[in-house]
Amino acid sequence: MSEGVSPLYPSGGMVLLEVFLLFLCFHGSLSSPLNHLGGYRLTGSKGNPLLPEISPAATPQPFLPILAPSPLVPFTNTTIPKLSGICMLNFTAVESLMSMTSIDCFADFAPLLAHVICCPQLLATLVILIGQSSKDTGMLALNATLAKPCLSDIEKVLAGQGASDSLRQICSIHSSNLTAASCPVKDVDEFESTVDSSKLLDACEKIDPVKECCDQVCQNAISEAANIIAQKTSTLLSMDGPHVLPEYSTRINDCKVIVLRWLASKLDPSGAKEVLRGLTNCNVNNVCPLVFPNKRHVAKSCGNGIRNETACCNSMDSYLSHLQKQTLVTNLQALDCATSLGIKLQKSNITRNVYNLCHISLKDFSLQVGNQVSGCLLPSSPSDATLDKSTGISFICDLNDNIPAPWPSMTQLPASSCNKTVRIPALPAATSGHIGVYSEYAMLFLHVALAVVFMAIL
Repeated sequence: MSEGVSPLYPSGGMVLLEVFLLFLCFHGSLSSPLNHLGGYRLTGSKGNPLLPEISPAATPQPFLPILAPSPLVPFTNTTIPKLSGICMLNFTAVESLMSMTSIDCFADFAPLLAHVICCPQLLATLVILIGQSSKDTGMLALNATLAKPCLSDIEKVLAGQGASDSLRQICSIHSSNLTAASCPVKDVDEFESTVDSSKLLDACEKIDPVKECCDQVCQNAISEAANIIAQKTSTLLSMDGPHVLPEYSTRINDCKVIVLRWLASKLDPSGAKEVLRGLTNCNVNNVCPLVFPNKRHVAKSCGNGIRNETACCNSMDSYLSHLQKQTLVTNLQALDCATSLGIKLQKSNITRNVYNLCHISLKDFSLQVGNQVSGCLLPSSPSDATLDKSTGISFICDLNDNIPAPWPSMTQLPASSCNKTVRIPALPAATSGHIGVYSEYAMLFLHVALAVVFMAIL
């Protein structure tokens, strides 16, 4: 995402925008329930609703919601951290990358952006940091003695630039993430003498973040290289019994990290970041990150035929309000979540399409934005937050793409994102302004930018 704000309208005509900013301080609750019965009515989708088409080529028209702390609190903490003095990682080589990571994981918003932006960016930073440092050290991993103080130093540097100081807990990061773990190869020379490094680099030097998820050209090359270096020791191959497969699978995963670090050493930090974030998003968009609470109240109101439609939709509102307090999700994650919940509801003897009955859209599965109660769907392609020290933290957010939540058939499982027929843009489009996200993790005042837009098409 560029630093400039993208236009709110397509480039088919000349657009004149006049934006008046009105800053308000408010302090409210994130958990206001939806009002589906009094809201809009959604139209049905053409084609198979379980097979949305990713359309990264479509020109996105993003709106950037503004997230700001209290006027008395600075956006960034510019303190100079006291480091261990024994970590030899080259922080200077990835200075801009770490700055971006601190914005993506900005203090109170890190839990809200964890699955899609913060943690993928943090993990990419760790891989690139060790990869770039290997140019000097010749090693693609730290030993256990250095891993702990180095991770502490990384945390301090990020926190000194405004990142959350709880990233270990939020992203489940441990000092072992900086080591070779069970992979037997960590020396650069040994790696390059074992693996067809030119083939690996050709496959992964640049990837299409959508095509790669389906074609898996780079992923297959990484798996092949990981398998080769995992077999450098004969210990595992001589084992018998049921422990062989799980342990070998763990070793393969540990060796994949070594392969990624080597790739990061051969690319510039920005190029390595694009590759790593693209690979991560292949997994991110295939998993619903939401935890579904007990559905008994919905089953009671909507099961066995619906006698009272209002009571059923009220129960669905209440149920969705619990999901809307958890995290921001991408449009494809929302599709997965809608399908998963639909299947669970059907297993609870709810046979009627309650999504259609109660006017439920994909946005209803994501964190709700402000007191207007409208879901924010993040783009399915990798994106970052941005920081403007005068206005706050911003990120691409779809506030107006009212795609109906698909009600799955009883015999249909969630489909692969590689075979889509319903158009869901990789970068969601928006047509009007909206207030920013209010974090339930901290009682903050938000600055709200209210935009009045005048458009003239010549």
